[in-house]
Amino acid sequence: RYSLPHLGIEARFAIRCRPQVVAANCDSTRMSVIDINGMLTLYDIEVKGGSTTGMLVGQADKKPSTEAAVGTQLEFERKDVWNMRWASDNPDLFAIMEKTRMYIIRGLLPEEPVLSNAYICAFRDLQIQSVLIDEVIQNPESPRKEVLLDFETKSLRDTRDILTKVSNLKDAFNYVDDNPHPRLWRLLAEAALGQLDFGVAEKAFVRFEDYQGIQLVKRLRLLDDKVKQKAEVAAYFQRFDEAESLYREIDRKDLAIDLRVRLGDWFRVIQLAHGGNEDLLQQAWSSIGDYYADRGKWSNAAQYYAKAQNNSALVDTYYFLEDYDSLERLINYLPEGSPLLTDIGNKFALVGLCEQAVAAFTRHGDVKTAVDTCVMLNQWDQAVTIAQQHNFQQIEGLLAKYAQHLLDKNKKIEAVQLYRKANRHTEAAKLLAQMAKEMPGGAQKNPDRIKKLYLLAALEVEKFKTKTMDAQMTGATNGTMTTAQTVQSLITADQSVASDRALESPWRGCEAFHLYLVAQRQLYEGHYEQAMKTALRLADYEDILDTQTIYSIIALTTYYNKFFMQCSKAFIKLEASGDINEEMRTKFSDLALRIFTRNQPRDPSSRMMPCPKCHQRMHDWCVSCPSCNYRLPFCVASGRSIFPEEKAGGLHGPEDGAGVLGSASGVVKCRCCRHRMYTSEVRKLRNCPLCHSRLDAAYNNEPRF
Repeated sequence: RYSLPHLGIEARFAIRCRPQVVAANCDSTRMSVIDINGMLTLYDIEVKGGSTTGMLVGQADKKPSTEAAVGTQLEFERKDVWNMRWASDNPDLFAIMEKTRMYIIRGLLPEEPVLSNAYICAFRDLQIQSVLIDEVIQNPESPRKEVLLDFETKSLRDTRDILTKVSNLKDAFNYVDDNPHPRLWRLLAEAALGQLDFGVAEKAFVRFEDYQGIQLVKRLRLLDDKVKQKAEVAAYFQRFDEAESLYREIDRKDLAIDLRVRLGDWFRVIQLAHGGNEDLLQQAWSSIGDYYADRGKWSNAAQYYAKAQNNSALVDTYYFLEDYDSLERLINYLPEGSPLLTDIGNKFALVGLCEQAVAAFTRHGDVKTAVDTCVMLNQWDQAVTIAQQHNFQQIEGLLAKYAQHLLDKNKKIEAVQLYRKANRHTEAAKLLAQMAKEMPGGAQKNPDRIKKLYLLAALEVEKFKTKTMDAQMTGATNGTMTTAQTVQSLITADQSVASDRALESPWRGCEAFHLYLVAQRQLYEGHYEQAMKTALRLADYEDILDTQTIYSIIALTTYYNKFFMQCSKAFIKLEASGDINEEMRTKFSDLALRIFTRNQPRDPSSRMMPCPKCHQRMHDWCVSCPSCNYRLPFCVASGRSIFPEEKAGGLHGPEDGAGVLGSASGVVKCRCCRHRMYTSEVRKLRNCPLCHSRLDAAYNNEPRF
């Protein structure tokens, strides 16, 4: 025997048999032993002294020492015992199984046996629960409820008989007083409550120390109506329907509702309170919503929360249901400044719904959080718009700081996307033009990528101009701006664009690399005359392309087209250019010597066309008029110069209302980049060769396939 929690030894006992089952009672004062022969013996193991040693239990011939506390074997033996169980609430009660009989023993005296062959599972409250193990083993997966058997002790049976047959509770009280047990006192108290004998009930509750029962009796004594007392007693015995019926018999529907509220039976509360108190109905609906929410049935919970107008719970329910449409509708339903709007905004921000989150934060009046949400979700255009509407100045510094952070990490594409989302078209165009200029390999390795970068830069500038013009025209139309203010704002916009060459002539870089690619394609396809006409126009783009690239392609195309005068001029440029290293200039000089020793620097005859401005005759491959220096427009599809006489027999067709030349003129203009092209060159094309925007099928009369 050890003491807890220090596990100090208190006494040591020994027995003279071979034990098979050893058990102790609930307070560890007695021990039962069943040996291998089925002999049951009891021992008193209560330590009555302070020594930690003792003599052998069961050895009656030895005397205990003066220093030891000794346990003794009790004068109790039973044979053929195969199962026993101590009561868990009474140290003197235990049940044993002898063959096919069950004995309940109080102290050392057995009661009348009961026929049974079941194993004892538990012994509590004067009631034994046993199980038919043999039947369980036959069907272990799905045993029947009938395998569990309950047996009552003699005192419990006698008490029930007395309470049933004798109307005077004093006799029952005396019997229970002679055989005290908490179960018997509780049985007596319940019988006394059933007869409304509050004196006996209170004494019984006091005997088995039930404080709640004592308070119940006091509350019942305060009631002046016996029907109410019966209803409260029925509720105590969990006969709630009976209690409700009693309340309704005396026309106390309010007490019936109060009973259901205390029970949490909100479905019944709604039935009883229908058409009555709205506050009570809202509380019931909200509680039913809680009931469904606890079980994860969010759809049902949302219905009842909506009836109860419980917006706080409704927000969480819609969020769990991922019903963001209903959650968005709730924003306008809530009053401005409601704390729930912040919760809704945070939930929308967590799932990446920026617009809805901004609406919630804005209605709450928290503009800073709305802007921060846009920045966090990388919606810079919306952040800038909100900042401008609410005069929030910090967004400019934050935008510039984040863009510089991206540039420091050499993430220029991400910086361009940032500027585009923030509607900073000019900054995006400048960065794209810078990337095009810094593209490694230049025109020799990545001409198509450089053209795309210049094209994107030009499109950003066009967006900026369109946005500025629309804003000014809208202000002038609405009368908010005078004519002078409109002109001044347009001049300011032009100055902001003219500060950078890439913004002033946004299409120039795209044109240069487009013509370079067209010339290369025409040259490889063997169209030498078209390639020469296209390459000669590259001489106007020395600020975009390097000298060697421009005049190398001119020299190559003119050589194959037998225009040796133009070829000679190109070689002169190559040999005299300071941008080309000495070794390459020497190679160009040697190549020119070999070419022109065999070919005279002369150009063959070609078609002559009038200048659109001074009407002087000029070669059709000329880029500008030799007389008046008028620079001819060119066809972006073929690279040829556009002459008026080539427009359908010399007719100058008027431009239509959309800014696109009619099909009768033989020339069409792209709506996006506003560059011209011959109709004959784009009959099989669906997109503009320069900006790749969609071409209208109405540009010419022929159908597109």
